[in-house]
Amino acid sequence: MEGKDLEKNDSPTGLPQYDYGSTEDTKTGTRFSRFRDSFKRNPNARMVTIATDAEGKPLADQPPAEPALSMALKDRHLQMIAIGGSIGTGLFVGSGSALQAGGPASLIIAYGLIGVMLFCTVHALGELAVAFPVAGSFAVYASRFIDPAWGFAMAWNYALSWLVTLPLEIVAASITVSYWPGAQGVNGAAWVTIFLAVIISINLFGVKGYGEAEFVFSIIKVFAVIGFIILGIIIDTGGVPGHRKYMGSHYWYDPGAFHNGFKGLCSVFVTAAFSFAGTELVGLCAAETDNPRKTLPTAVKQVFWRICLFYMVSLTIVGCLVPYNDPHLLGSSSTDANASPFVIAVKNAGISVVPSIMNVVIMIAVLSVGNSSIYGSSRTLASLADRGQAPKILGYIDRSGRPLVAILFSSAFGFICYIVAAGSDTRTQAFNWMLAISGLAAIFNWMSICLCHIRFRQAWKYHGHTLDELAYKSQATVYGSYAGFVFNILVLIAQFWTGFAPVGYSSMTAGARVQNFFQAYLAFPIVVLSYVIYKVIFKTKFRKVSEIDITSGRRDMNLAEILAEERAEMALWPRWKKIWKIFC
Repeated sequence: MEGKDLEKNDSPTGLPQYDYGSTEDTKTGTRFSRFRDSFKRNPNARMVTIATDAEGKPLADQPPAEPALSMALKDRHLQMIAIGGSIGTGLFVGSGSALQAGGPASLIIAYGLIGVMLFCTVHALGELAVAFPVAGSFAVYASRFIDPAWGFAMAWNYALSWLVTLPLEIVAASITVSYWPGAQGVNGAAWVTIFLAVIISINLFGVKGYGEAEFVFSIIKVFAVIGFIILGIIIDTGGVPGHRKYMGSHYWYDPGAFHNGFKGLCSVFVTAAFSFAGTELVGLCAAETDNPRKTLPTAVKQVFWRICLFYMVSLTIVGCLVPYNDPHLLGSSSTDANASPFVIAVKNAGISVVPSIMNVVIMIAVLSVGNSSIYGSSRTLASLADRGQAPKILGYIDRSGRPLVAILFSSAFGFICYIVAAGSDTRTQAFNWMLAISGLAAIFNWMSICLCHIRFRQAWKYHGHTLDELAYKSQATVYGSYAGFVFNILVLIAQFWTGFAPVGYSSMTAGARVQNFFQAYLAFPIVVLSYVIYKVIFKTKFRKVSEIDITSGRRDMNLAEILAEERAEMALWPRWKKIWKIFC
């Protein structure tokens, strides 16, 4: 936001105030006229909250950030997005291919290590998002703390990943419906139309619609996973009548704990990373939360419990109930719910009703990811537009605080899902290549978040600030960000190796190996190319620590006083509450 766009006024306290403009809710007229007017453009609304002078440098006396987006997300929305937001096909279906590739031990090791890395990453993002709850979140941080060219590459990489995820998930939902015999004869395009209409409608209700839908979806997913864990323990201990007796860890010995050796483990690393994709949405939601300083830390801490309970415990049970050589796992894909190890585990136990229930949950999880696709891509695109890195029209914010054009643009990508009518072979090829365009998006963004946190801490210290001045500090500390950064690089190396020489590559033709590599690693040259082209054209420079802006985008400029009051209140808490707040 340029300095000339700001109107500077004097407040009664003598401090400078700025009129940013914010969302305008229409209060008068009939219900229809209010609804109609809500779609009109808010001329004062801007996504970017950086006040600059005539030379483009940030003003020293930055005003508090007043986001143009509607700050309608409540604490309960953020908590459920944090707990169940990324529980989707990666866990319910993708874990099946991971089990088949590496065995149950590789499944636990890989998901556990990726979970530790993600714990560090999310806490780093939480610290940044609480300090700077700006639209665009980590893409904006990359421009501010690293290099504008890198921010451009990360933002488009992230937006593209969500844009292609939408049609993928809608097709996955339509295939999931075909599990039931009565739906198998129905043209897939009919189901696609229904799911697409539902997802677009939810997002047109704005962030509140997204929040409420995710709240319901997440509750269903959480209860489903907990129910599976309980049922899985019963099955494993021989509690199902007519089924085999106590199983324990039998499948860890026969056929074995590991499959395909170290390469199998590396293959699972990649799958695990994709399964956790979407966790960073908590940081993206900060700009549309009324008080991120209070709600975001709690949401970030919930990620630990989600990783432990919903991923580690459930996958440990899956590894005990389904052998890696189960024929139903072979050829499994992210769009085939019948290959879900959760469904296979229950079917193998001879339980007839629960598999249908699990398929309903998988379908809801797929719709949840599709819902998040429009949300994530639209907010990122609107932020890019306002920074001059995307067509300006995508920055259109209406009076209800919705990035309306960006939402419609993101929704339009969903119509690619009608390729489902072209047949399974054509559909599979098309979607494999679309997924390859941004297949490494999550890994690149997590790596970027860790690096941004490291650079922020360096700049914070350089400008004479202490950690006590931060409203929230990463529990993993800056060393966790170093570990997360290195581990993400290792995952990229593992992905390169398994893409270049996949399991069983000796039996593949040269053409098949080349195709496999580019489908696994195509995102890497796209990111590098985006970065280099933007850097050459705009001649951007890597940010020096002394040049990093640590002021713009902060909402509470009297933060020291607020924190002093809150910490005095916390000092009076009983011991149990202090311990509770460390973990929740």
